[in-house]
Amino acid sequence: MQKPKILNSEIVAESRLFRIEQLELEFSNGVTARYERLLGSERGAVLIVPMLDADTVLLIREYAAGMHRYELGLPKGKIEKDEDILVAANREIQEEVGYASRKLVHVSSLTLAPGYLGHTTHVILATDLYASPAQGDEPEEIEVVPWSMRELDALMLRDDFSEARSIAALYMIRDRLMG
Repeated sequence: MQKPKILNSEIVAESRLFRIEQLELEFSNGVTARYERLLGSERGAVLIVPMLDADTVLLIREYAAGMHRYELGLPKGKIEKDEDILVAANREIQEEVGYASRKLVHVSSLTLAPGYLGHTTHVILATDLYASPAQGDEPEEIEVVPWSMRELDALMLRDDFSEARSIAALYMIRDRLMG
């Protein structure tokens, strides 16, 4: 299919974290429409699956402002300007779980709500971990929670584990490692 032609684009709102862009589009059948999209960072983000051993993934529990609660999930973070995605992944796990990885593999790239959110998250598998804590920018210490991949079904039943990217990444990695 032919993508719609962008007739005009304008930033209509901006905050410290978000930009909302309004697009005026013309579709191939001549119909014009206005869309709005939330723009993410240009480089996207990394979501890391740090495997302490063949069965143990390191989850984190941190405050999730969108839900106003503490949530279990995988370490993640923004890719800095001119930063390679694997370098960003290693930096984030050092800051969030206190380990670095000797073997990082880009597994997949995910979008979340692509109809209105322009953001890509790169899923990275981190193995061959070694202790290497680094200071991050979190306002409080992040709790690290080791979890057995054999207990993935129990994790899915928890009220404090609901982030779709973490869920998808863990199933992808489970299938990759144990498939």
